[in-house]
Amino acid sequence: MSGRPSDANEGCVGPESSMAGKAAACAGCPNQKNCASGKGSVDPAAAEVARSFGMVKHTILVLSGKGGVGKSTVASQLAWGLSADTKLEVGVLDIDICGPSMPRMMGVEDEEVHKSGSGWSPVMADDNLAVMSVGFMLQKKTDAIIWRGPRKTGLIKQFLTDVDWGKLDFLVVDAPPGTSDEHISLAKFLKKVKIDGAIIVTTPQEVALLDVRKEITFCHKTKIPILGVVENMSYFSCPNCNHLTKIFPPLTGGAKKLCADTGIPYLGAIPMDSKLLDACENGESFLARYPKSPAVPAITSLVTAVQASDYSKLSGSFKEDDNEDMNIEEKKEDIMKSSKEVQAILAYLEGLQSAPEKTRKAAASDIKKIAKICAVLQKK
Repeated sequence: MSGRPSDANEGCVGPESSMAGKAAACAGCPNQKNCASGKGSVDPAAAEVARSFGMVKHTILVLSGKGGVGKSTVASQLAWGLSADTKLEVGVLDIDICGPSMPRMMGVEDEEVHKSGSGWSPVMADDNLAVMSVGFMLQKKTDAIIWRGPRKTGLIKQFLTDVDWGKLDFLVVDAPPGTSDEHISLAKFLKKVKIDGAIIVTTPQEVALLDVRKEITFCHKTKIPILGVVENMSYFSCPNCNHLTKIFPPLTGGAKKLCADTGIPYLGAIPMDSKLLDACENGESFLARYPKSPAVPAITSLVTAVQASDYSKLSGSFKEDDNEDMNIEEKKEDIMKSSKEVQAILAYLEGLQSAPEKTRKAAASDIKKIAKICAVLQKK
């Protein structure tokens, strides 16, 4: 039965059943409590994704609260920058279904994906840089994808389960803006895969930062670690006189102030740079094509930060509650200890019932202490 725990009782109805944790066969099963609460329910698709991502070392999400802030620009150049190290295998997954930009930004706009016995083969932008996007599946570049949520969810599942990535050091996922169906599907399907972190892209103005705060809340609720926030289009550097102009004034302090307030790492400010636009339009690595351009230090710093991150110390990855990992013997010991304490409390209260009124009033403070003890025991 799909999703049935390996240590389940004979006759298990399965964690997806409406009778999970309640059926007669559930009595005495070590999974009964989790199944009854819904924690035991495992989406079979999540297990498929876990198998598919078995050789993907690090998964990085690139998110934005609002469209038009340069999320795909950051995602593409992060991938190009990581792949500059020829020892690394890098992949880019474009799940911005309604606005797929990666085929053009990675210089593979005219390529097609091929399907084999092992799944879809991603398109290679370079020897160590693979790309997958819904853009490869459109008959015409001008075709619009007019899909409701279930079809989008189905495609995302296919991208996560059917693409043969092989061995990857980094998979950069370019997600659509906002916190819609695509994001919920990602969180659901990647539940059994460690998401190493999310990079949130914004621009300096408060109207963009408002949506970034929502994106941060989304990450916290879905337990996705946040690597940091990048402020794109932070300022303009004049190519003639090098004068800096803030095209979008950060009236509330910009991304740097937001990061200081929330305790999230600030990953730097990328200036407006026409050469960066040129590289994306032509599907090239900006760092390789324009090594002396004003935006190079910021993007180089971002790539370095992703490579150098100690992912083992980031919190928020999908894992079961640590308390659930307590071994059975420790649980038994706690229960035994609690039972003895409860028996002692009951005996004390029973004795008070037959005691004189003066004694019962004197015991009022003891009863308050007992109430506190009971609350602690109830949590156990």
